[in-house]
Amino acid sequence: MLASGVASAAPNASNGKTIFENGKGDEVQPCLTCHMDRAQGSDDMGAPRLAGIGYGYVVKQLTNFADDKRVPEGLGAVMPGFAKALTPQERTDVAAYVNSIKDEPELSDLKALAEAGNEVGDASKGYQLVMTGAERKTAEGRSVHVAACSACHDYNGRGVDPVFPKIGQQKYTYLVNQLQNWKSGARANDPSAIMRNVAKNLTDEDIHNVAAYLSKAPPTRGGGDAVPNNDSLLHGAH
Repeated sequence: MLASGVASAAPNASNGKTIFENGKGDEVQPCLTCHMDRAQGSDDMGAPRLAGIGYGYVVKQLTNFADDKRVPEGLGAVMPGFAKALTPQERTDVAAYVNSIKDEPELSDLKALAEAGNEVGDASKGYQLVMTGAERKTAEGRSVHVAACSACHDYNGRGVDPVFPKIGQQKYTYLVNQLQNWKSGARANDPSAIMRNVAKNLTDEDIHNVAAYLSKAPPTRGGGDAVPNNDSLLHGAH
């Protein structure tokens, strides 16, 4: 999953923290401007939580931004320019820092989002899609099975290091935006088109329901069930 251009030196989370909090000269604004001071993300800005979602995944996204393999619209349109201004080493440093943040996630306030006029899905309906998938009809009338999110992202979207990021307890607005982007093809940096093939068979209602469930989904079943730490690549990065 790590794209070419990753630095050979070990990641330096301390340097990553400096970039995250202060930026880099006039070229890169502080990451916390959009992702907040502890990398918890922002529904208002559509910025994802970066804390603990997966070191390898964050490196890949920053590299894809730098290589114009992921070109967002809206407020996210600044990301390719910022990523290009960071060296491969600095990208791994930032990824190491945000992966080191183990704070409890600041969950999306779905009630407040709805009161502000945003469409908010039904989490109980999203549960089925996340855990077991669903049967859907294509525009041509064919029956297709929509794969469960958990098939790749594990229980409640807690992530499968190093390939699949943690999407459970991610910001609601970001989840909706990305699923819509995968569906439309506006985002196309998924290996083997996995996400595009899943999202193309989701309805808009499905997308809002999945996002509503995942935004609040606890990472464990209880009873000592362990949460993946999403840092296996970090210790061996070189």
